[in-house]
Amino acid sequence: MSHATAAPAASVPEELDLGLTALVDRLAARRRLHHVSLALADDRGRSWSGAAGPGASPDAPFFIASITKRFIVALVLQAHERGELDLDTAIPAYLPAEVTTRLHVWKGVDRTPEITVRHLASHTSGLPDFYERRSGGPSLYRQLRAGHDLDWGFEDAIAIARDEQRPHFPPQDLSAPRQRASYSDTGFLLLIRILELVTGRSFAQLVADRIAAPLGLGRTWHPGGAPADPATPAPLPLHVRRRPVQLDGVYAASHDLFSTTADLIAFERALVRGELFEDPATSALLTERRNRLRNAPSLHYGLGTMIFGVSRLNLPRSGPATLVGHSGSTGTWLFSCPKLGVMLAGTVDQTQARVLPFQIMVRCLQRWTR
Repeated sequence: MSHATAAPAASVPEELDLGLTALVDRLAARRRLHHVSLALADDRGRSWSGAAGPGASPDAPFFIASITKRFIVALVLQAHERGELDLDTAIPAYLPAEVTTRLHVWKGVDRTPEITVRHLASHTSGLPDFYERRSGGPSLYRQLRAGHDLDWGFEDAIAIARDEQRPHFPPQDLSAPRQRASYSDTGFLLLIRILELVTGRSFAQLVADRIAAPLGLGRTWHPGGAPADPATPAPLPLHVRRRPVQLDGVYAASHDLFSTTADLIAFERALVRGELFEDPATSALLTERRNRLRNAPSLHYGLGTMIFGVSRLNLPRSGPATLVGHSGSTGTWLFSCPKLGVMLAGTVDQTQARVLPFQIMVRCLQRWTR
């Protein structure tokens, strides 16, 4: 077994360092895990990062999966501030008719004209997730969990939603106190396409120019490009159980990014402080809604933001706390805890580890708050 390597810049008490190192070692020794990398930082200037497993190191980049939705919503809110789009405008104003016509048909009526940008960002449109079950074969998510590479285009995802799936509910009334919400990658692919059309720039360019460059994220990049820092090592491999898998098609088609724990924490800090926006108060829109997700009932969702409650039972010293951020289907996480002033990022690079990130974060906070 390879033992955890902590970053030399760790700035925590020895007891905490030893506790986090032991946690990483135990995680990496699990039968179905290959490696783990995680990092924490708080408002008091303390930070720690470590990794264990073959090839793992605290500064190794990895595929961040749906953490990318935090980047997408940041770009959406920037575009809203710049007047390039409006959150409450219906999506047919931004997308061609061949995309929107009969995309959301509920009880025989095309409800797509009711879907706004805000619906997409909050998963309240009712649109299905193209990863989910479909009439034309097994779900894409099931294939991903089995380690099968998937390659699709935007048009393929829209065709699946229109022809092989059905909406979960009609577009929700966003003036109501609560709405039904169902996680939809299809909705975020539509957001990417809207961003590209209203700005005239590719998603990769937008990430690089409006987020990575201003924040100095030299090791965050789109799969269609390369990191700004040429010294960046190759990303950690994804695994099914302990078997490495090559998912080049998924990387390209999903538009999900590569990054490091250090870059992710820098991004999260800037995002929650409003540093990416003209008006810092814009960051409050991220959690303006807290709807329970139909397909992940332990989570609530804002705009591109998961909200997860940690009970007093799990945090007896500090009491209950809330984590806001995002996880990914390959065992990735990026969250901040406003109450404790702590940010957490990491990965286990495992296609069958959707719940594990939340368990790991709770264990990290237990040690951080002792």
